[in-house]
Amino acid sequence: MLVSLIAALTVVPAALVATPAVALAPPGGGTLTAKVFATREGLVGWKTANGHKITKRDWFAALPSWRGLSERGEGDKSVRVCHDGNDRCVFLPVWDVGPWNTKDDYWADDRHMWEELPRGKPQAQAAYQDDHNDGEDEFGREVANPAGIDIADGAFWDGLDLDDNDWVHVTYLWTGEGDRGVVDTDGGEWLRVRSAPKVKADLRGGAGDYAQVPIRCQVKGDKVKGTVRTTDLWNRVGDGIYVSHAYVRLLDGAKPRKC
Repeated sequence: MLVSLIAALTVVPAALVATPAVALAPPGGGTLTAKVFATREGLVGWKTANGHKITKRDWFAALPSWRGLSERGEGDKSVRVCHDGNDRCVFLPVWDVGPWNTKDDYWADDRHMWEELPRGKPQAQAAYQDDHNDGEDEFGREVANPAGIDIADGAFWDGLDLDDNDWVHVTYLWTGEGDRGVVDTDGGEWLRVRSAPKVKADLRGGAGDYAQVPIRCQVKGDKVKGTVRTTDLWNRVGDGIYVSHAYVRLLDGAKPRKC
């Protein structure tokens, strides 16, 4: 069920309309990052496009194409979402389709629809800002905001510490290469992202169960007993942000280097 198509019906403040799309891909085929407008999904008790029943303060994301959807309980399609205003980042599996469109894989080189638009710019944003497709989505509905991603309540409130819908930087982790791990909290709470490899370091966001995380390198820090192992290793998953390796399973024969 495409529940996030309903969640998209939130009016964006006029002051944010002029914010442009930004797509950044490092030379040599690195991971794509785009600046897009994020809306809170909500809809507790509904089912996502992959059959997951949405819980209170859930941790997942929705993107407007079936090509970006992970199976329930998997995270092969995962995103990193960061907010400039508070330096928070979250890592989320993509478990729903929306907002607005269902065939708008705007992160892809070979875009399914709207191939005339630049890579990294959601069609909803083009419709809202530039009157693309006469201001309508693929279903002929008037687009009421420029949303390119929906974020479940827990990640929105607890991870990104957002009160209102806002612009964020989204990294589509499957568009690049490098060592990866998958978060395994055994159905428990979200994994905290810290500013240093210490359990009491400043909170810088979180990662949902089943989300994949990029592992730039590993460093020793506080010892943690987790669901996967007990270890003093921490994974650096971004600039100055870390998660304990006690809750991360390595993927595809990854062998992270030391920081």
